[in-house]
Amino acid sequence: MLSHQNRPSLLRNTMETTSTPFLNLEEYSSVYSFFQELETDHGEASVSKRRMLDEFDVENKSMNEFLEFFDEKNAPTSQTEIPSFDFETRASEMADWDHVRVRKARTPSPAASHGGETAADDGGGQRRRLWVKERSKGWWRYHNSDECPDNEFRKAFRMSKATFNMICDELDSVVMKKNTMLRMAIPVRQRVAVCIYRLATGDPLRTVSSLFGLGISTCHKLVLEVCAAIRTVLMPKYLQWPNQERLQEIKTTFGSISGIPDVIGSIYTTHISIIAPKTNQEAYYNRKHTERNQKPSYSTTVQGLVDPRGLFTDICIGYPGSMSDEQIFEKSALSRRSTLGMLENSWVVGNSGYSLKDWILVPYTQQNLTWGQHVFNQKVNELQMIAKDAFMRLKGRWGCLQKRTEVKLQELPMVLGACCVLHNICETYNEEMDEDLRFDLYDDSMELKDGRGISVNALQARDSIAHSLLHFNFNRGT
Repeated sequence: MLSHQNRPSLLRNTMETTSTPFLNLEEYSSVYSFFQELETDHGEASVSKRRMLDEFDVENKSMNEFLEFFDEKNAPTSQTEIPSFDFETRASEMADWDHVRVRKARTPSPAASHGGETAADDGGGQRRRLWVKERSKGWWRYHNSDECPDNEFRKAFRMSKATFNMICDELDSVVMKKNTMLRMAIPVRQRVAVCIYRLATGDPLRTVSSLFGLGISTCHKLVLEVCAAIRTVLMPKYLQWPNQERLQEIKTTFGSISGIPDVIGSIYTTHISIIAPKTNQEAYYNRKHTERNQKPSYSTTVQGLVDPRGLFTDICIGYPGSMSDEQIFEKSALSRRSTLGMLENSWVVGNSGYSLKDWILVPYTQQNLTWGQHVFNQKVNELQMIAKDAFMRLKGRWGCLQKRTEVKLQELPMVLGACCVLHNICETYNEEMDEDLRFDLYDDSMELKDGRGISVNALQARDSIAHSLLHFNFNRGT
């Protein structure tokens, strides 16, 4: 029999290496409580427990087998006494509290009247009480039911039920978790919904927790897990560099829009506000945001190349906000593609934050433009607006990008990448965005201070295109 004096020595023994499978702290608590109650009980309860010991061959069984035997004897007689969702809620609370609060009592606690605990009959008249925090899942149950109209679902998740169902089916094998003896696993649809809702609204985790009936830290974990699954499963399908056939289609469409030949994409870079990092703050310091807000502001960047539909074909995420568009571009995969010769006979259209290169077209910036240069700038601006509108819809759909994010800097690229993939999915399936969600971009463009790296061939090519555009528009007008 274990007494109070024996507890320290038993815990010390668990640190030693032996052939006997010693108890962990939770197992020890259960066994100790059993014997302590056996020592203090009187009457039928004591006799019942001693009969349990008589039925079990202690010397020839392991402690794990004893615990299984003990749990079987104390199992509730009715499944309705401890609903499965209580185990789910309790597991999420474990993550919040970083430890399990389990107490056993014979008499009801005052907290029981406030819904703070769940009880189960142990078979001997005792009530085993597990302290949990009740949470309502009513909001999610309604939005996950047929009663919720599609327009209301779209308002919460920025997509239709059909698109949401497709995403769940795609991620099912990666996101799904198995049920355990302690709890029922959170369903895939609820896991994906937590992530998409958080990205769509940017609501605090406390709000997400109350809507979905899960712990705050559980919701944060689900957001990161689903974002990682989106990057692994959906990014290769919905955000990839076009093949040759697709590149030719893009060139034809851009050519019909602007009259500029061989354009494969319009490039733009936006800034995402972040909390001041603990190290290397000066690198993330955003001068424009600081001047507008009148307080120190910090940001990271998202560079994207879009096709005529506003779909991202290339993204570069995570460089500090103090870097210019040109500096970010030089470090991106798109620049490496040009070095490998993958962009020959092609143009990427950018704003004045980029320098003119053999494969990058930017507007004229000098004073007193000629008619040809003026027309060229108009056409370049039309193509730039396609990229800018795509980023407007990106930030409009995913409200988490509109405010200062609380995600850790090392995890932020994964979250931003997931937003870009979800943007492409919504654009691919023609998901309409409400006008009241439009988000005006500001403080993104950074003027290039010098013209280093401009080649003579690029200057001549741009002048030739400008001349052709002037005559093309003149002939079309006559």
